[in-house]
Amino acid sequence: MKNEHIILPSDPADAEDFDVTAEAMDRGQRARLIRRTRIELGLSQAEFASRFRMPVGTLRDWEQARVTAPDFAIAYIRVISLHPDLVATAVA
Repeated sequence: MKNEHIILPSDPADAEDFDVTAEAMDRGQRARLIRRTRIELGLSQAEFASRFRMPVGTLRDWEQARVTAPDFAIAYIRVISLHPDLVATAVA
């Protein structure tokens, strides 16, 4: 059974909570990691995309959870968060 068919139920005590699929939850968590990394570096989407050599449209799609960032992209983002200058130099 695939994760996208698993429904995570809302919290009945929280009027603003809602049911969500496991796939949607994963996509949102990945989006949050990417956005948080970029913001912690103090870069705009265009600056981040340019510095780390990725299409700005792809970055926007990932940050806005329109598209699920693939595993390799999440690994790349994690390395960027740990060593931003080293990565920027390596891809320059």
